[in-house]
Amino acid sequence: MNNLDKQYINLLQDILDNGYTKSDRTGTGTLSVFGRQIRHNMSEGFPLLTTKKMAWKQIVTELLWFLRGDTNIKYLVDNNCHIWDGDAHKRFILAMSEGEYQEPTEDARKRFIDKIKTDNEFAEKWGELGPVYGRQWRNWDAIFDAGVDQIADLIHGLKTNPDSRRLMVNAWNVGEVGLMVLPPCHYGFQVYTKELTWEEQVQWVMKNTDVELENVYIVEEIAKPSTPTRAISLMWNQRSVDTFLGLPFNIASYGLLLEILAKEVNMVPDELIGNLGDVHLYNNHIEQAKEQIGRLTLEERRAMVTQEQFDKVYTAGSPDSLSHSEIDQFGIPRSTREPFKLPKLIINDEFWNHEHQTIDGWINDMEIGDFTLDGYQSHPTIKAPLSN
Repeated sequence: MNNLDKQYINLLQDILDNGYTKSDRTGTGTLSVFGRQIRHNMSEGFPLLTTKKMAWKQIVTELLWFLRGDTNIKYLVDNNCHIWDGDAHKRFILAMSEGEYQEPTEDARKRFIDKIKTDNEFAEKWGELGPVYGRQWRNWDAIFDAGVDQIADLIHGLKTNPDSRRLMVNAWNVGEVGLMVLPPCHYGFQVYTKELTWEEQVQWVMKNTDVELENVYIVEEIAKPSTPTRAISLMWNQRSVDTFLGLPFNIASYGLLLEILAKEVNMVPDELIGNLGDVHLYNNHIEQAKEQIGRLTLEERRAMVTQEQFDKVYTAGSPDSLSHSEIDQFGIPRSTREPFKLPKLIINDEFWNHEHQTIDGWINDMEIGDFTLDGYQSHPTIKAPLSN
């Protein structure tokens, strides 16, 4: 069952029904609610929305960029990921115009990105975003000296003290927020692990091996070092939530991070939780949100019931007289965007060297193509403008 899409659709409806009109730094305006939560059990599938098509490769690219400690958009641009283009270009325009910002044309933005791709010296200077996520995750407080590698510390903690309540990574560095093109929206995450019960270990073996429950070898399989003995969950905190464009990326990105951590420390991905602060829809995303909710009118649903279907159930009348509950028996959706089954994530770590002396070696072994989805089916893309 796909509860993730249902939670997300309900959140969109919540904002439309209960949101307050608020101004924002971009000048676009929003409908906003405060304090919401998303919870997903990873055993139900990988948390990538199906009620609109998601750009999976861009999600993977951005997360690997974070993990590498990179803060320059060149890696993103070279891999056709353009999430941060607007922020870098805005910094460039402000510098060139001595603080006077005018919205650039598409042609101007294209010339800027082409320059990032082809001119390394230009990219080094103008592709830089300041000490954003990657810097804080991998090199906190590195202005004067080598900083703290929070990801390395997290991995070490998971392997040596998995019951610790200090398995945290923080991106909100108060001393450096002013140096960033955009302060972190998702500003920190915490990891939690627990021991698997015997029954849970049995279930894992049955799901991931050819050994069956009544087979005498199941005990031997459970005893193998490669069989996980713990489950791992991840909870992230987010101060500002662009619900239509940003949140679906955030959910999938932290789901992917949870899977990567689980793979590295040999644990079973368990629960993904998002604590959301200012949860908003930009005013130019309202109609797109309604499209994704995708409600059908009674008349539209009646039109989807054929006379042949109707005659198999009723002896007189026509579909034009049916109620919503009566139409349900024909399998007609109540929404034009009924969720599909969630996909399964496939991680190919064949070429990863987990025995690297440094965490950089392990992370740099990861390629975008190592992360693929099995069975991803979705409704079409819904385009919406990005507010910078």
